Amino acid sequence: MAVYDVAVVGLGAMGSAALYHLAAAGQRVVGIERATPGHSGGSSHGESRIIRMAYFEHPSYVPLLRRAYENWRALELATGAELMTITGILEAGFPGSTVFEGSLKAARLHELPHEILSSRQVAERFPAFNLPSSWDSVFQPDGGYLRPEQAIATYMEAATALGAETRLNCLVKSIEPTAVGVRLVLGDGTLVEAGSVVVSAGAWIGELFPELAAHLQLTRQVLGWFAPVDPALVTPKRLPVFLLESDDDIIYGFPDFAGTGVKAASHQPGRRLNRADDARQDGGAKDAERIGRTLARYVPAAAGPAREVKTCIYTNTPDQDFIIDRHALYPQIVLASPCSGHGFKFASVIGEILADLATTGTTAHDISRFRLDRLL
Repeated sequence: MAVYDVAVVGLGAMGSAALYHLAAAGQRVVGIERATPGHSGGSSHGESRIIRMAYFEHPSYVPLLRRAYENWRALELATGAELMTITGILEAGFPGSTVFEGSLKAARLHELPHEILSSRQVAERFPAFNLPSSWDSVFQPDGGYLRPEQAIATYMEAATALGAETRLNCLVKSIEPTAVGVRLVLGDGTLVEAGSVVVSAGAWIGELFPELAAHLQLTRQVLGWFAPVDPALVTPKRLPVFLLESDDDIIYGFPDFAGTGVKAASHQPGRRLNRADDARQDGGAKDAERIGRTLARYVPAAAGPAREVKTCIYTNTPDQDFIIDRHALYPQIVLASPCSGHGFKFASVIGEILADLATTGTTAHDISRFRLDRLL
């Protein structure tokens, strides 16, 4: 039977980062993944993820974001990988919209660099946009995008170089507390023991811990890549990452940085899934119609035909905040569901937090907002 200090179950964004931080701390750590890291069946794929500092969801996220930026840059420096690109981010919407008002509140509270722009000023600076004259806009110069598949691969390579072990395409059937830690039963009957375990299984976490399932909603989200109408206006130098809130949707998007088109998607919850394995890469042109119509209204230079359509999974809590906590009865089990459609940017700091919780039981970061007892 293999024995480790810590086991990590799920090697997506959070698990791969936790694996790296645990290995860097000198822990004997094994990471177990049911597929391959960065696979297209979960929530950590799709070429790009937004990173932004002023946070419309709640200002309390900003200190974690400061550390996340630091950790992403440190990982780039340590590995030579290029994972984060700064383009700025434009967040805009109708008067009183959550996206604009929330981001502006966070920017002011934490004294973050930002500009308030009229729709005409937006069009002058970024002519790809055509926003209604009544809309409000805030521009953050430090916003941009991460490359999710590359980030996960970088964490995995760096962790294994530091001595971490991995077991890929390996199912965890159960996690059993013991007097000295935990015992994992794998799909082939193999047993793995560890002093503690980090469970970052994404949309599958409710299958390992059914008490969480009733508090998590899985939804199918559509991602579309659109051929630019005016390619010169949608390059990273001329089009920032954007979040736009209309009266019936919130869409987000990215410049065409890879020659694949302008990626855009709705942030509103999609069709509900009963379980994670119900998800399929079955996106098509019909799925992209709604996104394309909204894009044509507000970013017409980007709104050509859909080139590709993919899907991913949101794992939503009722309040849209994360779950990062130790199990109430078995503190050697660390549960992490930092999802609800806005988690990836935090992976670099959450990996650090999960390593702290698994090894010392506490962390210097404020994660009180993410306690389990608010749900259970």
